[in-house]
Amino acid sequence: VFSIVVFGSIVNEGYVNRLDESEEHCIFNRNRNACNYGITVGVLAFLSCLLYLALDAYFPQISSVKDRKKAVLSDIGVSAFWAFLWFVGFCFLTNQWQASKEEDNPMNEGGDAARAAITFSFFSIFTWVGQAFLAYQRFRLGADSALFSQDYMDPSQDSGMPYAPYTNEEDATDAVGTYQQPPAADAFDTETQGYQTQNY
Repeated sequence: VFSIVVFGSIVNEGYVNRLDESEEHCIFNRNRNACNYGITVGVLAFLSCLLYLALDAYFPQISSVKDRKKAVLSDIGVSAFWAFLWFVGFCFLTNQWQASKEEDNPMNEGGDAARAAITFSFFSIFTWVGQAFLAYQRFRLGADSALFSQDYMDPSQDSGMPYAPYTNEEDATDAVGTYQQPPAADAFDTETQGYQTQNY
């Protein structure tokens, strides 16, 4: 969303001209490179987001553990790379906007679009840094869990016995162990209302 705002603002209102000129110039200090950088980074970041959104949806179907690790590692690297590019873009656009001359745009046309592009470039830095951090956490979690394993089995669905069956210490030959019947109904003395000890 942030990348759409950045390149959309520049494409829509990022080029202006003076009254005595027919050719339009970039609103950022008449520097065509500033507009081109903002548009290029915005479009490529948007396409990259779509690619990794599709990869994230397809991730559970990846059966190879190595491919899963490569996908998560590429997510970390690409996110860090885009955070760096957005940082460069924010600095570049801000510098060129501050260096813009008032006589180049006396009506201040496209000022809101330029400020929106700069603001959302700034927000994009933290968004991509956060994405890189979440991908790193996913990688760390995957190293210790079933994220990179081929199949996951819910422990509650496991029909195997996790512990050895109970065995009676006195009768080692009994494999299952013996349990006694509950005490008879007259085990309690109705006259004393007390409990009689049972011999086991």
